[in-house]
Amino acid sequence: MTDLTAATGPPAEGTAPAGTKPPAGPPPAQPPPAQPSPGPGPPPGGRPRRGRLGLWREADFRRLWTGEVTSALGTAIGAVALPLVAVVVLDVPPLVLGVITASAWLPWLLIGLLAGAWVDRLPRRRVMQCCDLLFVAIYLSVPVAAWLGLLTAGQLVVVALLSGTVRVFFHTAYGAIVPTLVAKPDLLEANVKLRSGESAAEVAGPGLAGLIGQLLGPVSAVLAHAASYLVSLLCLSRIETTERPPERSARRGIRQEIAEGVRFVAGDRYLRVLVCFSAMGNFALSGIQAVQVLFLVRTVGLEPGGVGAVFAVVSVGGLLGATLAGRVARRWGTARALLYCELLAAPCILLLPMAGTQIPLAVSTLAWGVAVGGIVAGNVISGSFFQTYTPGPLLGRVRATTSTLNYGSFAVGALTGGVLGGLLGLPGTIWAMCAVLAGAGALLLLSPIRPLRELPTAREETGAEPVTL
Repeated sequence: MTDLTAATGPPAEGTAPAGTKPPAGPPPAQPPPAQPSPGPGPPPGGRPRRGRLGLWREADFRRLWTGEVTSALGTAIGAVALPLVAVVVLDVPPLVLGVITASAWLPWLLIGLLAGAWVDRLPRRRVMQCCDLLFVAIYLSVPVAAWLGLLTAGQLVVVALLSGTVRVFFHTAYGAIVPTLVAKPDLLEANVKLRSGESAAEVAGPGLAGLIGQLLGPVSAVLAHAASYLVSLLCLSRIETTERPPERSARRGIRQEIAEGVRFVAGDRYLRVLVCFSAMGNFALSGIQAVQVLFLVRTVGLEPGGVGAVFAVVSVGGLLGATLAGRVARRWGTARALLYCELLAAPCILLLPMAGTQIPLAVSTLAWGVAVGGIVAGNVISGSFFQTYTPGPLLGRVRATTSTLNYGSFAVGALTGGVLGGLLGLPGTIWAMCAVLAGAGALLLLSPIRPLRELPTAREETGAEPVTL
């Protein structure tokens, strides 16, 4: 990885300009070295003193932040727009909507481990740039087909599958590139800033998708989704920090490299429990996600604009959770903060299936927002833990191993949600998934993380055997 804290020292003492002879006799006495003053400049330890602006003073971090927040805005628009196209334009049944949602996550099960090994071999920024170009082409196909009168539910499944495949590589590279741009002690600050910006985009995105869908149709909102990746591509192209992927001679067989990442996760008691907890939680959340647009449109009776407004309000909770994650971690410790944040979500989600019937929609929406805030704050803390805990050369493979299980469960949960939507009804499906989410919380309470105040910051602190690289 690029050393961001390297500084050039002064010229060597005792040298003379070219073409001159040093004076004869003993060298002149040198004054004692000046002691560093407490003024501006890097403090001991190599980290620059940034003041209140923090990482905003780092140009490459600002570029990454701008590109990813814009991309997140487009993704938030697409998360509402694509289901609206399926429901409003094509009038698909719950099972088909579940298949579309599951197709976006299925590639994690198929190529997630392979993607991690490849990302660790390549410059991660270049991988992300190629992915942005592919995203533009994939999502642009939806409005083009709609304008030609050729759009079908089958095409939406293919779009979800292809974009999900590209996202496997993009997401793996994105999580691994942050530590190359940011010093390890600043990773929590970086993740707070990145997740806060993404959450702000998620606040604006659903409402914007609903507004565009109401005024211009859901297909036009998908076009806005495609355009956001062009901004991400431009910002990534301006990052100046260079990466040094492993030399070809240092590479081993692809199976061996994949196995190293799997062994690192499977052999660690903290990573194991976090992966299992996340997989259960993601299964439940994706099952809810598979039917939530149908639930709001057909059970609650909302128009596209109302659906966007609900998601915008819920996303405010995510913004608050991301903003407060660092403060909560400093106040209670990273391990306790992770427990508090994640366990906040399950009880609040229970109010979702009662929206518009037993309780007012506004109350359910606010509770849903609180749950999302807890989930996002926990994700910020656990994401920073993974980045500091994992050795840099293994980061892509470890991230791919955990993401294969975490996001692969999204595919299974979404398909299950679609099937249950036809068997139990939309509220019944959400109730069933809430029960699974409660089980994930119980697993976290019984884990070795529960008695800790702080999560370890390096593998060596746990006493586990390191993986040979």
